[in-house]
This record gives sequence, C-alpha cells and structure tokens, in this order.
Amino acid sequence: MVRPDDLQIFIRAADNGSLSAAARQLDLSPAVASAGLKRLEGELGAQLLARSTRSLRLTLAGERYLEHARAALDALRAGSLALEQDRRELSGSMSLSMPSDLGRNLLRPWLDDFLLQHPGLSLQLQISDRVADLYRQPVDVALRYGVPEDSSLVALPLAPDNRRVLCASPDYLARHGEPQTPQALRGHACLRLVLGEAVHERWSFERGGERQTVAVSGRWLSDDGEIVRRWAVAGLGIAYKSRLDVLDDLRAGRLRPLLTACQTEPTPLCLVTPHRLMLSPAVAALRAHLQHCLERYLAEPADEAVRQGGSD
Repeated sequence: MVRPDDLQIFIRAADNGSLSAAARQLDLSPAVASAGLKRLEGELGAQLLARSTRSLRLTLAGERYLEHARAALDALRAGSLALEQDRRELSGSMSLSMPSDLGRNLLRPWLDDFLLQHPGLSLQLQISDRVADLYRQPVDVALRYGVPEDSSLVALPLAPDNRRVLCASPDYLARHGEPQTPQALRGHACLRLVLGEAVHERWSFERGGERQTVAVSGRWLSDDGEIVRRWAVAGLGIAYKSRLDVLDDLRAGRLRPLLTACQTEPTPLCLVTPHRLMLSPAVAALRAHLQHCLERYLAEPADEAVRQGGSD
C-alpha cells in the first residue's frame, strides 16, 4: 500500500531535484528519505527518479506519476480539512423527532451534551409517540423504534439489538402474582399503548422456535409511552415496553422483568431521514454521539435477568 509520507518524499525530491533537499524540508534523515522513495518505487514496480552521485531527474514513469501523486495528496488534505471543519464548525439548525419517554428520560441529557460540543448548532425537539411524517412535517431526522415500512426512507441503526421487555412493579406482582406463560396475561391488567390509530394489544413471544401472540386487555390505554411506563411503576398493571425505555427502572428494582425464558419482540432503534442527501455532517455527528452514549449506557452493570429481556 502506498504511504502518503512516501508520496511527500517523491514530490519534494522531484520539485527540488535533490533527495537530500527533500529530506531537509521534511525533517527526515537522508537514509529515511531514500528508504521511503525505494519503498514507493517497490510498491509501484517502477523507477520514478534516476539518481546519480551528483544529479537526480524524473524518469518517464516518474513524470507520468507525479501529477497523480500530487492529486492524491491534495485529496487527502482536502478530506482531512473537511472533517476537521465539520468537527469544529457544525452550524445551522436541525429538527429532531423522537418517542416520548425515550426522549425525555434518556436522550435529552445526551442531546444537551451534543449541543454543548457544537455551539453553532441549534436543535428543535419534537417529542411524541405519533410517527412523524418526514415528507410533510418540518422534521430533518427522526428516532424510531422498528424498521420503517416505507422503503424509501433511510434508516441507520443505533441500537439494532433492542427488544421489548414484559415488566411490572414488585407491588403489582405481590398483589396479583406473576404470569408463568404468555397466555396467562389474559388474566392480568395490561397497560396498552395507542400507536396512531391502532392499539398495541397483540403481544408476541417466542420460545423453543414456537411463537405465541396474546391479545391482552386492560383499563389503562395511552398514546404516550411515558404515561404507560409511569402506570407500570405505580403498580397499575403489566407493560410491554422497549428495553431502553425501562432499563433504569429495571436496574433500580422499580420494575421486574417477566417471562424471561421467552424471546420478546425486536424493537431496533433507528435514526431515520427521508433521503441520503439529508445525511449532513451534523446528522452524522449526532448519530456517532448517540451511538457512543448508547454503547456506554448499555454496558453499565445490570442484573443478568435484565440483560436481554428474554432469550431462548
């Protein structure tokens, strides 16, 4: 593989007509400069400079290669400058849509840190469990659970292994007992989330390759996931929530995972944009920041029963 440092030696030697002059300009010893040039010629399988004790000149191959070497170094410098500028000078505004409890309880402090790192950037948050229409609403980026049904949207994974967790408070379980099978959920108060025009009331589980879907019921329904989580913590029933939404409650013992021998529904968290042209440096930086925060958060010590929210 051609090294950029070796290209520098070749270009400086060609410009100065001297390998020793190139070595001085690059603050290298003559031996290191000579080794770099030989290494480049070995990679290319061609002699680039004809050298004698008193002179140095470009060979025909060297003349042809010189312009490409300059273009390669220019491209590398331009790329480095562009990345550095993006890191230092992210500016403009970005509108971001996200689910209610995820945004309020987990992402908000991470987004605050992101804005502190990039003072030229402004962020407008839209927090709702209603799925934002990225084509009609003024939203640049959305954080969503699940893969979008619209295949024209660009979905970049943030937490691809996230799943739902069936959970309830110790107080509720002390009063009503713990369900031992998915079918037993029919006898419990289940806290349901309204998603758009539909109610999420068919909860699926898998064990030993067999999938079971249970139609659950209960007196409490809401189109706000944060309300459902609070109901569960208050002991009003059993919730089937994204693990990211309730992980703090599980770690603190406010909620307990149920049916842990079953594999629960996948709920990957994705960053979604309407088109790849929307993947600006600011969006890329936001994605990298959130991925880093999520990796650290999920790596924190947790009770073994909480780690997967159910496995085969």
